[in-house]
Amino acid sequence: MRTLYHLWLHPFSRKVRLVLAEKGLQFDGKIEKIWERRTDFLAMNPAGDVPVLVEPDGTTLSNSQVICEYLEEVYPEHNLLGSDPIQRAETRRLVGWFDVKFNREVSDNLLGEKLMKPMLKLGEPHGPSIRAGHANIHYHLDYIGFLTEKRTWLAGDSFSLADIAAASHLSAVDYIGDVPWEEHQSAHDWYSRVKSRPSFKPLLEERIPGFTPSEHYENVDF
Repeated sequence: MRTLYHLWLHPFSRKVRLVLAEKGLQFDGKIEKIWERRTDFLAMNPAGDVPVLVEPDGTTLSNSQVICEYLEEVYPEHNLLGSDPIQRAETRRLVGWFDVKFNREVSDNLLGEKLMKPMLKLGEPHGPSIRAGHANIHYHLDYIGFLTEKRTWLAGDSFSLADIAAASHLSAVDYIGDVPWEEHQSAHDWYSRVKSRPSFKPLLEERIPGFTPSEHYENVDF
């Protein structure tokens, strides 16, 4: 059995979990409290972060995009990158957009300040960072709306890793109730479709100890 070391509400861990589910690959998920700096875990990934995937043959991989590209190459039956070079390039561009730009401008400012700081006892949330996250998210939701007005899914006609990356970040922010869906109908409609996929159900059922999700978090018809 393959093992995935991950962390609650961690967008990059969620991305790998969704890819594994979309490809029908079973795995044993283990919560890794990275702040404990376990020696055994550091031996697998000296960077000390999640996700880390250990395949049945012992192959160990870290970094969410490395893991996703590996899974795409080794288990290509369910294609999540695209059928031609142009679509694959567009998928990778959008994965980068959400994993770098959205993460820096929104996820770090909202999840990092409002959830991770209290969890790790790192002090009070930083008000200006939270306000920046609330302001920045509108731009990204507008961009999702712009893309889905021209395409069926974010990168083209088929569901792809681009949708998975975007939804991984947004689902984590949505857990704390900080996504203004009511102001962005096109993004709302796209997310509702993603949220309805069977692969998403385990994420919606997950609860973080000490933190209650927003009222609509689990509702696919929110």
